[in-house]
Amino acid sequence: MRKTVFSAQPFAFSFDPATTAFIVIDMQRDFLEPGGFGAALGNDVAPLRAIIPTVSRLLSAARTSGLCVIHTRECHRPDLSDCPPSKRLRGDPSLRIGDEGPMGRILIADAQGAAIIPELAPLPDEIVLEKPGKGAFHATALDEILRTHGISQIIFAGVTTEVCVQTTMREANDRGYDCLLAEDATESYFPAFKAATLEMIRAQGAIVGWTATSAQLLEALDG
Repeated sequence: MRKTVFSAQPFAFSFDPATTAFIVIDMQRDFLEPGGFGAALGNDVAPLRAIIPTVSRLLSAARTSGLCVIHTRECHRPDLSDCPPSKRLRGDPSLRIGDEGPMGRILIADAQGAAIIPELAPLPDEIVLEKPGKGAFHATALDEILRTHGISQIIFAGVTTEVCVQTTMREANDRGYDCLLAEDATESYFPAFKAATLEMIRAQGAIVGWTATSAQLLEALDG
């Protein structure tokens, strides 16, 4: 049975839970906890932590409604063979990717910091996708996974809005998926960047996708 988010922007978003994925982007300790990579870049992690309850509510609703749930983790191999120098050496953080931090090596797949936060822990049957880039389609099997599950639409949550979330939405749009971003289930270290990204996504008749609040999404899922 199709559901409709009537108040979505720029216009109503209709989807079938059976062919829709809920993708939670990079809700990892390294980005959301003190001592992680986000903090090493000089950011306040509090705004990102504030969305955890909202993402949790949407995750619960997605599970109940039968959506295909996928979690992503940005992380790298221990030998950094999948982390180009152009990524690792950018900027002047206090800790770089691969350096030893309070939660193990920064953004390394088997380190504690790369793990998804306990509040949003994946269920045993849910897909956890490790991605070496900002976009979840780059150097991963995401497109194959989605097509194998018959997915044609994607609802997104996670961090950060203007980097990994937006990049993945644009990649999905290029591959023919209709995408909606939950406005209050995504966040940036920079409020202005989030606001601009939401405007860009839904501009020109949903050129990248739709946006809606979690309350609007939950109403559609429960209806």
